[in-house]
Amino acid sequence: MTRKTPAPSTRAALAVSLLASLSLAAAPALAQDSQDGDLSSEQTEAEETKLTKGEKRLAKLLEGRVAGEPQNCIRNTPNERMTTIDKTAYVFGRGNTIFVQRTAKPNGIDDRDTLVLRRFGGGAQLCRQDIATTIDPFTQFFTGAVLFEDFVPYTRESDEEG
Repeated sequence: MTRKTPAPSTRAALAVSLLASLSLAAAPALAQDSQDGDLSSEQTEAEETKLTKGEKRLAKLLEGRVAGEPQNCIRNTPNERMTTIDKTAYVFGRGNTIFVQRTAKPNGIDDRDTLVLRRFGGGAQLCRQDIATTIDPFTQFFTGAVLFEDFVPYTRESDEEG
């Protein structure tokens, strides 16, 4: 069986086509280098639309609130409200001030799991050093360890000026 080689003009056309496709593939990288790292408004808008469902939910909870100084411990009683935002954060409290706990690995937060806390400080304080794990609420099996970071308070902005 003999192998047919393309005619010289066909080989040249294939080479040009290959080079054109390679240059198109490299164009985005070259364009980014030419911007010297500055993001265009189109790129910024695209990133905003890529927010996860959890990030959007948290942003809605934080609307009209201002972040305060991160805290090592917060007051947290058993009847205090806690909201779990999937792959994003735990939110403690209600009213004027809420505390956001993003944890060391927020992607591990699953709103279907139950958070189990073992407090070192005892009482009504929840601290960064407390042991937190998650379990499946139906099987009671361990599903993960949670490494707390500082709690960030978010307080509603006052409508009064003065």
